[in-house]
Amino acid sequence: MNILSTSILAADFKNLGQQIVDVDSAGAQYLHIDVMDGMFVPSISFGMPVIESIRSATDMVFDVHLMIMDPIRYVEEFAKIGSDIITFHQEAADDPQAVIDKIHGLGKKAGIAIKPKTPVSVLLPYLDKVEMILVMTVEPGFGGQKLIPETIDKVREVRKMLDDKNLTTDIQVDGGINDANVMAIIEVGANVIVAGSAVFKGNAKENATKFLKTMGN
Repeated sequence: MNILSTSILAADFKNLGQQIVDVDSAGAQYLHIDVMDGMFVPSISFGMPVIESIRSATDMVFDVHLMIMDPIRYVEEFAKIGSDIITFHQEAADDPQAVIDKIHGLGKKAGIAIKPKTPVSVLLPYLDKVEMILVMTVEPGFGGQKLIPETIDKVREVRKMLDDKNLTTDIQVDGGINDANVMAIIEVGANVIVAGSAVFKGNAKENATKFLKTMGN
C-alpha cells in the first residue's frame, strides 16, 4: 500500500491541530514535518517546540525532514520529542553513516534525502542502511513549487538500484505532487508521497480522502 505523508508546511497554522485531526481521520498515515535552518535552505520553518506541541494531537507517524546543516547535532532532540522517522540530507552531513547510526541508536527509522541536482550514485553506500530514501522533486526550502519533470527519472533510477540489491526500502518523493502527477511518480517506484498544498489548500479532510483514492488506497 502506498503511504500519504501530509506536509504541514502548507497547513493553516491558526488551525493546525484541527487540520492534523482532519488528515488523520481521512486515513493519511504520516505527518511530514519540514525543519529548515535558513542555512542549508534559505527559509526558516518550525523547530522542536512546534513538533512537541502537536505530538499529542495524533498517533500518525511523524515523518521529520531535516533540511539543516550538520544534522547529527539535533538528532537526539528530535527523537526525544516524538519523531518516528528522521530524514536528513546527504549534502548536509560530513559523515552520513554516523547520522544514520545515531538515528538508529535512538530507536528511530532513518531516511536519507537528495536534492534534484544530486546524482543518485551518492546513495549507493546507504541503500541497505536506511529505511527510506527521499528524492526531492523540487528544490528544498519552499512550498508550492511545481514538480521538476527530470526528478521522475531519478526515482526510477533509485528503484532500480534497490531492486538490483533485492531491497524493499521505501522511496519518498516531496515537492509539487498533486492529483495530476502522483500516479506517474508511483508507477516509477515511489511509495511514500508527500503532499502539502494538494491537501491543505481547501478542505484538508476531503482533499486527503480524494488524494488517497487517487493513489489507489
